[in-house]
Amino acid sequence: MTLEALTAPEGATFERRSPVTGEVATVATAATVAQALAAADAAAAAFPAWSRTGPARRRELLNRAADLLQERADAFVRCMVEETGTSAGWAQFNVRGGIGALREAAALTTHVSGDTIPSDLPGCMAMTFRVPVGVVFGMAPWNAPLLLGLRAIVAPLACGNTVVLKASEHCPGSHWMIGRLFADAGFAQGVVNVVTHDAPEAAAIVEALIEHAAVRRVNFTGSTRVGRIIGAIAGRALKPCLLELGGKSPLVVLRDADIELAVNAAAFGAFMNQGQICMSTERVVVEEDIADRFAEALAAKAKALGAATAGKPAVLFESLISCPAADQVEAMVRDAQERGARVLVPLQREGARMGPVVLDHVRPGMRVYDDESFGPIAAIVRVADLEEAVRVANDTEYGLAGAVFGRDISRTLEVAQRLECGVCHVNGPTVKSEPQLPFGGVKSSGYGRFGGRAAIQEFTELRSVTIQVAPQAYPF
Repeated sequence: MTLEALTAPEGATFERRSPVTGEVATVATAATVAQALAAADAAAAAFPAWSRTGPARRRELLNRAADLLQERADAFVRCMVEETGTSAGWAQFNVRGGIGALREAAALTTHVSGDTIPSDLPGCMAMTFRVPVGVVFGMAPWNAPLLLGLRAIVAPLACGNTVVLKASEHCPGSHWMIGRLFADAGFAQGVVNVVTHDAPEAAAIVEALIEHAAVRRVNFTGSTRVGRIIGAIAGRALKPCLLELGGKSPLVVLRDADIELAVNAAAFGAFMNQGQICMSTERVVVEEDIADRFAEALAAKAKALGAATAGKPAVLFESLISCPAADQVEAMVRDAQERGARVLVPLQREGARMGPVVLDHVRPGMRVYDDESFGPIAAIVRVADLEEAVRVANDTEYGLAGAVFGRDISRTLEVAQRLECGVCHVNGPTVKSEPQLPFGGVKSSGYGRFGGRAAIQEFTELRSVTIQVAPQAYPF
């Protein structure tokens, strides 16, 4: 795929190659800092007209973009699979989630509202308004290209802002197609801008865009390491920043849990998209009373998922994002094994492709206990009781998602309220989100919230206005 519409004849380009085949998936513009700043200038020029566009028109355009996404679903799926090596199923999930995000943003346009506030001054009316801020600079990762790319854009648009999206160098085609989607839906030039770039230019482009005078909000989804850098730059520039960063999401299985339901949720959370999801189940914390039965059932589930079928090799799942990423996951499994973890389902690997791994008796001191794996590993940590389950679940610098399984709802709710995370699910997987729900983390998983009305607070300014309807007395 060549992004001809973004590539001037004299412009530099870069290639994105498939992690599975090694063949060129996309040829994209390698933007310079000057070109990135020009995109922010275009967004600034488009802001006055877009910010005055009524909610009905914004809703109409966002719904039109959702309709176009449905029509172009196959093209988006194909591009995501070629660029990132993901499965068609995960790519299709991105399409469904992206359509939902656009529809929810369309509904949000009439919820950008304020309040009336009692005033102590005679004849004075006081009120607040939520007003758009200007240009919003968003950065989206490669692991859910369409869904997270749209999430960086749609709420700011619904609130009346213009946007610049910095594409990931791992999926420039998928992110460029998002920009094309909005243009073809009828959004005016400059309202949505997508900047593609080669990896060496990333740091300079990010810093320049954050510091651009018209950029008033920043949002980033990605690693905690990079998030700290972006947060520091934004802080120096006094730009509010929404950061959704890494995770070490626990799934707690209490002794009265339905084991089959918990196993299915743990497998889905740990292995979906090869574990390359911010909400992936990184620790399965199981009460000792049922740990043997749970571990046996989860191992059987993983073996069935990774078994060879007609015409397919034993490594059933799709690729990780790269061979170096697979190397890191393999090293983590080897470290756990050397430090005493029991391997219930061993690692299977062919290049960047990797099957599910189940480790039991995981404990502190192992890399897989502390570090985000971002790979298809289900790590079982055995605990004596509820108190230890909560302690182990919270024994991490991260705090994005969590889950707890048990039949006693009062007991599960107690655990859910004590887990240090931004979102928690009772009797559901850690990988679970809806566009109308607030989503974000605590601790090293970041701050701020995407989703629903919570996003309005992130992408608007609260302005107070008073109207003096009767003469006011002055002391002089």
